[in-house]
Amino acid sequence: MKKFVMAALGGTLAGIIATTQVAGPLLAQEAAKQTNVYEQLDLFGDIFERIRAQYVEEVDEEKLIEAAINGMLTSLDPHSSYLSPDDAADMRVQTRGQFGGLGIEVTQEEGFVKVVSPIDGTPADEAGVESGDFITHVDGESLLGLGLDDAVDLMRGPVGSEIIITVVREGTAEPFDISIIRDTIKLRPVRTRTEGNTVVLRITTFNDQTYPGVEDGLKQAIEDLGGIDKVNGIVLDLRNNPGGLLTQAIQVSDGFLDSGEIVSTRGRNPADGDRYNATPGDLTMGKPMVVLINGGSASASEIVAGALKDHHRAIVVGTKSFGKGSVQTVMPLRGDGAMRLTTARYYTPSGRSIQNLGVSPDIVVAQPRRAPEAEAEDQSAARRTRSEADLRGSLSNDSLSEDEIKQIEDERAKADEAAKLREEDYQLAYAIDLLKGLSAIADQN
Repeated sequence: MKKFVMAALGGTLAGIIATTQVAGPLLAQEAAKQTNVYEQLDLFGDIFERIRAQYVEEVDEEKLIEAAINGMLTSLDPHSSYLSPDDAADMRVQTRGQFGGLGIEVTQEEGFVKVVSPIDGTPADEAGVESGDFITHVDGESLLGLGLDDAVDLMRGPVGSEIIITVVREGTAEPFDISIIRDTIKLRPVRTRTEGNTVVLRITTFNDQTYPGVEDGLKQAIEDLGGIDKVNGIVLDLRNNPGGLLTQAIQVSDGFLDSGEIVSTRGRNPADGDRYNATPGDLTMGKPMVVLINGGSASASEIVAGALKDHHRAIVVGTKSFGKGSVQTVMPLRGDGAMRLTTARYYTPSGRSIQNLGVSPDIVVAQPRRAPEAEAEDQSAARRTRSEADLRGSLSNDSLSEDEIKQIEDERAKADEAAKLREEDYQLAYAIDLLKGLSAIADQN
């Protein structure tokens, strides 16, 4: 018994010694880390005072501190940043759908401003700015070395004023200038039209008006076509859509799904993760869908494309999307400013993160850039095309009634319209043709 007690005491003593040996260094490391942080903060204070006292010109202390805060946030990733009171107010206006500017969504890459996408119908879009363009200069001033917010500030200005941006574009040998007149940007997030029996829903951004616009536009288009039975399918055009509100992306996805997960978010703490699921009800009653995406489709638009793809609710057509798979939370700060901080990644229903990878289309269809001379050759070739009806003395077709001949002519006119659309927007024409094929197969079954 005595030996047993001695052994137990020895084990306890060894445990205490072992715990001390392990925990002691850890506590020392943590204390050293805290000391180092305070030393760094002291260093920051020293530098701040040196700048105030010795910089060649008098400095604005408030702007100096804001720049330091913004530098800390932008060092984390391209989407975290500090919003001054004015910037925070602008952001709140943007989510409501109207603001002043050029009409481009931008990010920063390799020290330059990169265009994620121009917004439809805005001055930048009409001036010819394209997704993937790099903006290197604004009014002759280089953007190299500037933070994203500073670069954006240079592009801001009074409505009606001119700005000249210098652009580097892939496939173009030399940089070139684009002149843009600043204007008030009034976002119309959803545009709806019909092409034949296909409903085309074009979503340009996700703000407070997006889902109501989808719902109302779809309802009107179905009514114009004479009811849902007359609709052969839906094209959801998300090309050059830079994203926006997560809540709106979830609502739009839910509008076309009856059940299942739409998206999940995961932060640093597993307990902070969220899952968003679809509720019963499909606005289109299960009609075939094609989603169009390209390199300018980012964030919220990738959530929609990923959800509809993973649930096999739609065929995704186009080119790989931008690949922004992170969630930013806007946190109000004292003095009416705000902090935009990346707090989570989002995942498609299959559990895949699209960060840096994007959503891959089911069918890759690039939008060809046609040279004017190539178009002229095609038109002249079309003029040279001849048929049996052009031959002198050809036999007439007497087996068809006037109504049947009229039906054939109507079908030919529709085919000519489809061919014309291919010249204007090849990707959209491809999507519509795909839905026609799916509809024809469904009718035979």
